[in-house]
Amino acid sequence: MKLTTPDLLTSYPPLDEIAGFSVRPGAFDFPGAAALPGGVSFTVHTCEGTACTLLLFHRGETVPFAELPFPEAYRIGDVYSMLVYGLDIEDIEYAYRVDGPNRPQEGLLFDPRSILLDPYARAIAGEFEWGKKKNGAYHARVVQDVFDWGDMPQSSRALCDLVIYELHVRGFTQHHSSGVTHRGTFSGLMEKIPYLKELGVNALELMPVFEFDEMRNAREVNGEILLDYWGYNSVSFFAPNTSYASSNELNHEGTELKELIRTLHDNGIEVILDVVFNHTAEGNDKGPTFCFKGFDNRIYYMLTPDGNYYNFSGCGNTLNCNHPVVRQMIVECLRYWTINYRVDGFRFDLASILGRNEDGSPMNNPPLLQSLAFDPVLRNVKLIAEAWDAGGMYQVGSFPAHKRWAEWNGRYRDSLRGFLKGEFWKSWDAAWSISGSGDLYGGYYSETNDTYAGYNSCVNFLTCHDGFTLYDLYSYNEKHNEQNGWNNTDGSSANLSWNCGAEGETDDPEVLSLRFRMIRNAFAVLMCSRGAPMFFAGDEFGNTQFGNNNSYCQDNEISWLDWSLLEKNRELFEFARFMIAFRHRHRVIRKKLPNAVCGMAPIHAHAANAAIVDIPRDAHTFGVSFAGYDKEKGEDDIVYIAINSYWEDVSITLPDSGGNHWYLCANTNGDGSGRYFYPEGEEVFIEGGFVMRPRSVAVFTCYRRGR
Repeated sequence: MKLTTPDLLTSYPPLDEIAGFSVRPGAFDFPGAAALPGGVSFTVHTCEGTACTLLLFHRGETVPFAELPFPEAYRIGDVYSMLVYGLDIEDIEYAYRVDGPNRPQEGLLFDPRSILLDPYARAIAGEFEWGKKKNGAYHARVVQDVFDWGDMPQSSRALCDLVIYELHVRGFTQHHSSGVTHRGTFSGLMEKIPYLKELGVNALELMPVFEFDEMRNAREVNGEILLDYWGYNSVSFFAPNTSYASSNELNHEGTELKELIRTLHDNGIEVILDVVFNHTAEGNDKGPTFCFKGFDNRIYYMLTPDGNYYNFSGCGNTLNCNHPVVRQMIVECLRYWTINYRVDGFRFDLASILGRNEDGSPMNNPPLLQSLAFDPVLRNVKLIAEAWDAGGMYQVGSFPAHKRWAEWNGRYRDSLRGFLKGEFWKSWDAAWSISGSGDLYGGYYSETNDTYAGYNSCVNFLTCHDGFTLYDLYSYNEKHNEQNGWNNTDGSSANLSWNCGAEGETDDPEVLSLRFRMIRNAFAVLMCSRGAPMFFAGDEFGNTQFGNNNSYCQDNEISWLDWSLLEKNRELFEFARFMIAFRHRHRVIRKKLPNAVCGMAPIHAHAANAAIVDIPRDAHTFGVSFAGYDKEKGEDDIVYIAINSYWEDVSITLPDSGGNHWYLCANTNGDGSGRYFYPEGEEVFIEGGFVMRPRSVAVFTCYRRGR
């Protein structure tokens, strides 16, 4: 966000002197602090406050060296703006005080003694060192955007063409086994780009990188210091988390993150940010007042009639997203990250809250969701909703999409987790989910990207940061969150997991063999499902959280990726890499192509006998076929995935492919010699039927006769 004509502010002489500083009215239409030639423009607004004072601090100090009350003439509407001359932005930090009525029962909490953080702060002071308790109130820093993006174009990939890799910036490289120079930072992540390219993912979904204070709820449990590790308690929406930078960036805030994003883009990898607009770190009535509460408590938060906080987030407060002031801030925030950081998309935590009215009731046509869907700057970025909230609103398949929003497909996770472990009664839901969840998302055609837009509305996943890792999904029947300090009461108890015969770590070779086969099953199904696949970092090499399915507070080896497992489980990694490459190679999995020349239906579910296309509701074994004509290759593209969740062998037949030959590409049970997949050109010709081994998945493709 840049001023287009800063000379208009600096070409006029100062009008006034306040606290020894020359000042004049500033840039009213630029919220936040803007460094200009000769001074800094400070702009902030409060709807119900009656007076505002700018506080200036020397770097690192807790007592202001100057307090500058805004004259009434420096106010237009609810906006205060002051251009202060002669400031050295390398030396100063700033904050505000706001006066006004203090009637808590009415939701009015103005207190002129409170030091308040600028809601539009681009950088937060004093947060650079991870794990260090903050001294005093939050201050903002004045930053300058000196980063040159050059002529880098915006990505034009459709969502369905992505393979999304969710990760925690610190946890990804903090373990000593990561081998990077700058562990736990944006730079450390950048060092791992060659690995990401080898794996084949083309989009990263970063858990929160907005400024958060990991020490806010720090506590000790069994001698271990537990922090707010995940970062889902935002302190500032416009500022990157300074402790994720490998060096103190001072007044060029965000440069390291921008370098990371540019380098990822140069390597064909998009960046999606996990954003938290459902609540803030200020908490409930017992929480601190450091920003929104002090500026306009009953505007920024949903309040009950008696002034208490609605808690649809489960974190103490709920952001009042559809109030016009809050809605404008959210739109401006996402524009800022899109323009200044070239972010490719946003995943919205507990997004159903974004559709609640000021009294908490669900809205039929939430203005915020509509604004984001049609905003011109955000037109091409991905908008992904976690379509539920802690207040019980569940909108998977019904989130107000405006043909722009996608969803985390929670039904895909639940139906496939259940079916793969043997809950046969979920076979219909599993088949629908693999086929693209057309009953939830439809398949209307979009001429814009020559695909069916319904397939761009669905993010399929079996694991994410919230829950078991893929290894733990098949190693634990129950969650083991004792080290979180809540007597194992936190985290979901409905995991649809299976320990394969032994709870936790074991040396039993049969149990271990089954576990890794189940993981391969999950990867094969995920990569052969229509909709964008997403998985959690480390799943590709069997990373474990030792049964903890809610590691939000574990800044230690529970949450950090153990990279030594990459070599230990290299066979699993190679299978995951193959399946990702297989998906990239077969467009027919990702989107509907023109009808296949061979006459096969574009998509269909099949019983064990593939000629039967109405599978039983409790089918132990079924398959899904994808077929279409690939114009780029000039031939039919045909894929068949067969799933046997039964504990015995099952003989299957393959669909009629119009005279083409079937070839085996992957078999999660292996061929007896430890081979689980066959690269292009090495596939195994299948004549007649095929025997599916117990609890296994097989993937086939077709070639013309005479190959």
